[in-house]
Amino acid sequence: MKTRIVTIILCCFTAFNFAQNDESVLKEVYKTSLTNGKSYEWLEHLSNEIGGRLSGSKNAELAVQYTKAELEKLGLDKVWLQPVMVPKWERGEKEKAFFEIAGFVKEVNICALGGSVATAKDGVSAEVVEVHDFEELAALGKEKIEGKIVFYNRPMQADLISTFNAYGGCVNQRYAGAMEAGKYGAVGVIVRSMNLRQDDYPHTGSMSYGDLPINQRIPSAAISTNGAEKLSEALKQNKELKFYFKQNCKQFEDVQSYNVIGEITGHKFPNEYIIVGGHLDSWDLGDGAHDDGAGVVQSMDVLRLLKKSGIKPKRTIRVVLFMNEENGLRGATKYAEVAKAKNENHIFALESDAGGFTPRGFSFAANSTNFDQVLGWKDLFKPYLIHYFELGGSGADVGPLKTDTNVLAGLRPDSQRYFDHHHAANDTFEHVNKRELELGTATMTALVYLFDKYGVNPISGTKKIKD
Repeated sequence: MKTRIVTIILCCFTAFNFAQNDESVLKEVYKTSLTNGKSYEWLEHLSNEIGGRLSGSKNAELAVQYTKAELEKLGLDKVWLQPVMVPKWERGEKEKAFFEIAGFVKEVNICALGGSVATAKDGVSAEVVEVHDFEELAALGKEKIEGKIVFYNRPMQADLISTFNAYGGCVNQRYAGAMEAGKYGAVGVIVRSMNLRQDDYPHTGSMSYGDLPINQRIPSAAISTNGAEKLSEALKQNKELKFYFKQNCKQFEDVQSYNVIGEITGHKFPNEYIIVGGHLDSWDLGDGAHDDGAGVVQSMDVLRLLKKSGIKPKRTIRVVLFMNEENGLRGATKYAEVAKAKNENHIFALESDAGGFTPRGFSFAANSTNFDQVLGWKDLFKPYLIHYFELGGSGADVGPLKTDTNVLAGLRPDSQRYFDHHHAANDTFEHVNKRELELGTATMTALVYLFDKYGVNPISGTKKIKD
């Protein structure tokens, strides 16, 4: 009996010491990030000196060169480029759009959606049919759609606290709107921007024609939320008004690009991999500071903070800067393909792709056993006001690495202002707060440290958790 009591006391004392040690490590990580961080400095260069980094562009190439050079300065064990073929699409000359109502011409702000075809040289002008979903489009049918411009005007749902859920509830009209409208003979598509705020910024983003024949592919553009409101009101007054728009975009052949990768080799389990990353490409309207320059520089600084804090990882820690998340996910697909071919065991992958705002916590794709372990660390994050630890997926770039036993996670910053900037011309460096960015970096580093120290449970939990 005495032996058992002594054992219990020793276990409790050991656990207490581990907790105390973890607390001190996290405290040092946050202190170093907030007083000696590099993420904001790197982001300033990426945003202001390079700018928007559409995959296949010269700026994307410059970003590859810059981040590789900066990682090499950190003294990592290895830094390399992973080749990947990516799509190349260019916007061309600035888009134009207007409609006429009661004898007055109303100009509105639009932007071509990524991957769209151009209009004819002189633009396209036609009557407008306003719809809110594909069911409404189908109900109208070819008779009422053919020869007209389809205007998708379903707003993001304002009463949802999770703005990403609101985005998910309406983004299909942007992605597949032209494909669906083209089936009914429409000559063009205008889509309300994915934005909860009323402003004059049109928000671009990827779209697809699916297997629609080339001769049925129609130009597709986003209209600002203010523009959408004006057009909708005008249609109530005159259902026969004509809308004009012109865009000059072009799709080219795929070109060579790269994922940028750096690693610290683990001293105990070098064949167990932990990765942290974001996507290096961005849309071209702004400079991609929040989407996803923030995630890129935070991920880079995770490895710097580990070294700066004197942490010697047991497992191999990699930073992966993925190319082509925005319009193809080619970088993520290539990384996972190579990892599988090399039989690399990725036990944990963390992605930052939700902006550089104040961190609130993480979402996880994990089995119940590993998620229970994560919940056991929650108190360590409370002093930093990090409270959101929930099941519910991770991120697009780390998604292809999922197995039954590993853990994927996504950093979850406060999202209320994210879609004010997402894919728009105001996604710029001046809208990123230095302290919020550095808090996110520290939060990511802390989670990487804990997974490196404790690993994952190789036995699947009893509950099946959906990614």
